[in-house]
Amino acid sequence: MTDSPLNPLELQQLVTKPEAGAVNCFIGTVREFTKGRRTLYLTYEAYEKMAEKKLAQIGSEIQEKWEETECAIAHRTGRLDISEAAVVIAVSSPHRQAAMEASSYAIERIKEIVPIWKKEQWEDGTAWIGDQLEKNRYPRGGPGKEELEE
Repeated sequence: MTDSPLNPLELQQLVTKPEAGAVNCFIGTVREFTKGRRTLYLTYEAYEKMAEKKLAQIGSEIQEKWEETECAIAHRTGRLDISEAAVVIAVSSPHRQAAMEASSYAIERIKEIVPIWKKEQWEDGTAWIGDQLEKNRYPRGGPGKEELEE
């Protein structure tokens, strides 16, 4: 978790090793239009201590599911403008299919279990989207730490 711009090359270098025949790097960026509304920028908030634990958990899950993989994940917080990277996932593996599958798995798990919330700033207003799966909305940002620890 960081409030600084993400560098995909740095994450790629963390997972690159001689045994790897494939390195897959997924970069999730801020898009300009969502459901026909023009987005000006996003703001991400996170319960960082728990988010870092959950990101590490996802890395462990990947190593269990796909042998010989290495995984590095970084997610931004704060204000992000259009086209800026919000998340970078780098996975290396001896074979490309495992690297691609593990990257896809990682982004889905991030949306499921990592306490990160985003606020969309549109031309005509703002809204806290809530959790990454958009199942829970939090009008004032994320839930309190007490809710997350239950």
